[in-house]
Amino acid sequence: MRNPIITLLTDFGLRDPYVASMKGVILSINPQCILVDITHQVSPYDIKEGAFILAQAYSTFPKGTIHLSVVDPGVGSPRKPILFVTKNYFFIGPDNGLFAFALKREKLKKVIALGKMAFFLPEVSPTFHGRDLFAPVAAHLSFGIAPESFGRVIKSWNEISFPEPVLRQEKLIGEVVHIDTFGNLVCNIDYKSLLQFSKGRPFVIKIGKRTMRGLKQGYWKGRKNEPMALIGSGGFLEISVRERNAQKLFDVKKGDKITVSL
Repeated sequence: MRNPIITLLTDFGLRDPYVASMKGVILSINPQCILVDITHQVSPYDIKEGAFILAQAYSTFPKGTIHLSVVDPGVGSPRKPILFVTKNYFFIGPDNGLFAFALKREKLKKVIALGKMAFFLPEVSPTFHGRDLFAPVAAHLSFGIAPESFGRVIKSWNEISFPEPVLRQEKLIGEVVHIDTFGNLVCNIDYKSLLQFSKGRPFVIKIGKRTMRGLKQGYWKGRKNEPMALIGSGGFLEISVRERNAQKLFDVKKGDKITVSL
């Protein structure tokens, strides 16, 4: 790729110099890189949230994109720095399950434990592998260097599980797995699972004391201050309120149950 793309996803926020430092390292090594921010607002230390957001965004990028992601509460510990090579993409970051949801959708070719210090910065801080280790590896990889050059091939790595909806007493029970900037409540029930459960029959959706009938076509169909259910852009069931923050209005948090009944 003439101008290689590197995406960045972290829980660093934008107040501190951390994100800019990573970008500076990458561009110092390969000024031709195109850097794209997926987000730096992952809830601090929330690996599962980072994994969910990455899985929603990564496949919209061209083949060959390098996805650099750092949500790393175990930085400096014995956890491995890792490079996943799939048929279409590269994923670089800590071996803590951050890439688990994206990898479920990809054909995995090889996994490299990053260990060649020649591709790190000369001094690696035990508290900032994003800048000193992952960023330089991503930059060097963008030149087309063979993945095996960065370390040894491994056969095992850490994974995390995504909560699956449960069928119980003729009810489909899911939970809130993500709350976006607008306060929309994203559930772990995808559209396919919902169709298989309902089989074309009418259904109601309940969260807390709120009940909704069926699905709306879009946000514009909702009424002021009334909850509505729809299928969001990521393909998951979503609870929203038109031009309002559903999370604040209904005092809902991640992990709260959502029930679909016929």
